[in-house]
Amino acid sequence: MSFTRKILLLGSGELGREFTISAKRLGAYVIACDSYAGAPAMQVADESDVFSMLDADRLREAIARHAPDLVVPEVEAIRTEVLRDVEAEGVTVVPSARATYMTMNRDRIRELAAVDLSLRTSRYRYAESLDEVKAAAEHSGLPCVIKPVMSSSGKGQSTVRDAADLPAAWDYAVANMRGDRRRVIVEEFIAFDYEITLLTVRTRDGVLFCAPIGHRQERGDYQESWQPAAMSAAALAAAEDMARKVVDDLGGYGLYGVEFFVAGDEVIFSELSPRPHDTGMVTLMSQNLSEFDLHARAVLGLPIPAIHLRGPSASAVVLADRESADFDFDGIAEALATAGGEVDVRIFGKPTTRPYRRMAVALAAAASTDEARRLAAEAAAKVRISYRD
Repeated sequence: MSFTRKILLLGSGELGREFTISAKRLGAYVIACDSYAGAPAMQVADESDVFSMLDADRLREAIARHAPDLVVPEVEAIRTEVLRDVEAEGVTVVPSARATYMTMNRDRIRELAAVDLSLRTSRYRYAESLDEVKAAAEHSGLPCVIKPVMSSSGKGQSTVRDAADLPAAWDYAVANMRGDRRRVIVEEFIAFDYEITLLTVRTRDGVLFCAPIGHRQERGDYQESWQPAAMSAAALAAAEDMARKVVDDLGGYGLYGVEFFVAGDEVIFSELSPRPHDTGMVTLMSQNLSEFDLHARAVLGLPIPAIHLRGPSASAVVLADRESADFDFDGIAEALATAGGEVDVRIFGKPTTRPYRRMAVALAAAASTDEARRLAAEAAAKVRISYRD
């Protein structure tokens, strides 16, 4: 049996799981890798491999042993120097080794946006000690946002409104850093009206955009998202122009999740991920092609038809509240029976829980985004985790 491409997926969380399903539907052979066995993407992949992406020797050995056509990173913490080496040897890294390196380090992507491309960003400085954090906060002013230069899903991020809280914010950031860089970014708190993710697809035939996605965060982590997010034509044009500049500079093919703060018609660049974005889970309900379908088609060099919305949609996460390796889900039938629109539930298949860990997502479509948000939140609240230990 022949396959379109052999893909080595580096990171096997819920986003990797959905990407694996999309890629396999197109004939790809997927080897899912993560630091623990039984990760979500491993459950649907053709093969799996367990090792830390921060172990350069193991990462290089896995790439050599599996000999993939495409290396597709899904995690933030990874030895990007290995990806640069294998790319130089002829292995295709998605979207590119440079893009992976730049975006997995908040300081690198911020310098690219603010300095090289002159995009509007918040005021910021970097810090590698508490004293440097205090100096950076004086530059940015209070309130300010402090977050590790390398982390995932908002881990280590906090908003500081009083200088007395800076030590705790520094400790929290250090405790939740990924990788081995004790470095944070301290940035101006933007008084934005809302924030969006603009899913931007770089393909062989040009750059495509999905409708903007609004989202709400807690503890720096996404809790709900909705599409389309209402914004002015001027703001949307500015966001698309900025996103195009960044992804064209980074190069390669695939889907990028570009985040912006929006205040009126002013758009401020925030962050970027070179892969499907957690807030984009809503596209499993909202679009003719989900963000995972788009990523798979782009990296495999396949045509992408016009992207269109099926209708206003929303997603809401289901969180765990304790650590457990023995648990089950209740209330799924009740969630799926939520009246008022179309509702779906996706269980991620994570083998363990911990406080605030995302374990599932509820999806809803309705006549308006407000109604879709209400339905998604209602359905998510009906899904309960029952612990047996």
